[in-house]
Amino acid sequence: MPPRRRPQFTQENIDQQLQQIHLLDPSSTSENLEQLGPIIKQIHTNRQQDAYLRTVKGLIESKDAEIETICGDNYQEFISSVSTLFSIKSYTTNLRDTITLLDQSVAQVGRGLVEKKKALLQSKKTAANLDEAIDTLQACLRVLDVVHRVGEMINEGKYWSALRSLEDIESMPPTSLSQTPLFQHLLSSLPSLRGQIKDAVNASKKQWLLDIRNVSALVGQLALEAMDARTRKWRARRDKDPVLKLSRVGSAVETMTYEKTEHNVLDNERLKVDFTPLYQCIHIYSALDALDEIRKSYQADRKAQSDLIIPETLPLGSLSSVTQEIVGFFIIETHVLSTTGNFRSERDVEELWDALVSRLSGVVDSMLQSETDADSFLRVKEGLIGFVMTLETYTYSTTSLHSFILLLFERYVTLLENQFGKRFQDIISQDDCLPMYVEKTSEYTSVLDTVLLSRDEREQLDHFVQNFYQFLEGVSQHHRDIDDLLSKSLDNLLSKYISESIARRAEATSNLSQIAQIVTNLEHLEVACSELERSLTNIRSSQRGGQIRVNAAQSFQATLTRALSRVNASITSKLDDFFGLSEYDWTPTTRESAPSMYLYELVNWLTTVVDSLVIKQEYKDEAYRNAVEYLEDCLMDFLTGRNIPMMNENAISNILVDVDFLEEEFKRIGRSQLMAAFIELRSIVSIVMNDSPSGCRHC
Repeated sequence: MPPRRRPQFTQENIDQQLQQIHLLDPSSTSENLEQLGPIIKQIHTNRQQDAYLRTVKGLIESKDAEIETICGDNYQEFISSVSTLFSIKSYTTNLRDTITLLDQSVAQVGRGLVEKKKALLQSKKTAANLDEAIDTLQACLRVLDVVHRVGEMINEGKYWSALRSLEDIESMPPTSLSQTPLFQHLLSSLPSLRGQIKDAVNASKKQWLLDIRNVSALVGQLALEAMDARTRKWRARRDKDPVLKLSRVGSAVETMTYEKTEHNVLDNERLKVDFTPLYQCIHIYSALDALDEIRKSYQADRKAQSDLIIPETLPLGSLSSVTQEIVGFFIIETHVLSTTGNFRSERDVEELWDALVSRLSGVVDSMLQSETDADSFLRVKEGLIGFVMTLETYTYSTTSLHSFILLLFERYVTLLENQFGKRFQDIISQDDCLPMYVEKTSEYTSVLDTVLLSRDEREQLDHFVQNFYQFLEGVSQHHRDIDDLLSKSLDNLLSKYISESIARRAEATSNLSQIAQIVTNLEHLEVACSELERSLTNIRSSQRGGQIRVNAAQSFQATLTRALSRVNASITSKLDDFFGLSEYDWTPTTRESAPSMYLYELVNWLTTVVDSLVIKQEYKDEAYRNAVEYLEDCLMDFLTGRNIPMMNENAISNILVDVDFLEEEFKRIGRSQLMAAFIELRSIVSIVMNDSPSGCRHC
């Protein structure tokens, strides 16, 4: 089987195929490059044919000789064949040149198309990249705008909105922006922005705390004014209704009947306290899981503010402003406790309260250490009791303050004792201790007004008791102890400042009339003690407690005994003067029939003075009895004493005459019972005069 011949392509066939190719179809969106394939393949085939021809040519040339031989034999055929070969060669050469030109043309057209395709693809890629870049930039701008708005919201105080914006950035769905360095940088800066929010909201809270400190005093003032109005209203109602006398402001009865008006000391016409900065701070820190941090910071700040309320030294005039600030401080704390959930610890507030109360008590105590004016203690008490009652309504424990007020009360009572005691001492020292005689009934009142105590002095004694209980107005504890303290205080006042002063006055007085008046006054005071007990019970009827006891009567009784002794001592001293005038002759030659002359004056003085004393009859009897006993002792001393070296019977007889005179005089004035004082003396005289005891006519 002969070999398969390759297809032959003429120049005309190739040109015809090229004309049928449409590289760019106007109706098509893609290039028509597929049609070039067959043509290029044909050109390749022709190139193979050309190579084949060149091989044939070589063979032909190598076979020239043979050909010439053959041609010689077949010259005409050979010429014809050569002519044919030259034609073929010429055709082949032209075909090769055409193919070369076509190849170059096709190559040039292909390169242009490829470059256009590359350019077009690059343009589309660039456009796509630009679109993506624009979208990314727009997303970045939106994020940057949010970040910028966060800063503006922080400056505007919109902390919660700023925090939510940061959360929105973090919660964005994954996009191409999520992988960009810019976005990663923004994410890394979010903690810093949260820190800025924390710092800003904390600064807002700090400023709020400063504002709160500046208005605390006004809050306290409004609360204290409201409590003062409530107290005045209750006092007026209590004065009209005796049943309510045992109830104080804050008691169950008062609380039930109290017509409370809605007056918010934190929100009124004079003051509006805005707690928004604190609430906002708590909200932000809670969202950032940092509530403990702000809680500790708030506690430290309030502790520091509480330490600044009470100065180290507190003038009396500054107590009101300090108590106002304390009241305002704890009213605000109460509001924070009730409106912030578990943010504030009740224990922390109680610790601040206990510390402030302790410091306040210490500073007030130090302030009053050198105070001698009882009214200053009363003013301090009034300031503290309003403070106590106000904070009791906010359920703060005031037990320690009540105890401190009672301690102040004891010192107040001591000052009252000294104050009124000095007044009574001045009264006693200025009293002339002389009786006042009343001739008309109309003079009785004026005399009473000047007996021991003037009307003003008696009112002062009433004021003492009134001031005593005035200090306790509003104090709800230890009424029985207070009554005991009043009893002790009055006993001390009556015993130390009145009874002892009268005793000293009596000791320094030698005038029997003055001493007798002192005795009368003491009797009056002794009786007055029981009357005072009843009066005190009535005065303090608005307080709870038992019966008040006044034991000063024992002191007045003891002073009365000393005053009576002073009467006897004064009479004795005068009798000494009379006996000093006596001139007895202890060895007379005769007996006297008349008594000694000094006895006339002695008896006259004794009866006149004792009978004129304005004292009880029993005291006069006692004075006579003591005087006669003293006379008997003096006469007995004449007989038995060692001061007289020698005495005869005439002298003893003269003494007996004096005794008879004295007995007759006492009998004459109706005091014959005094004669018994001379029994012993007569017995001794009878022994000497009769040499036998049985010889005494009086035995």
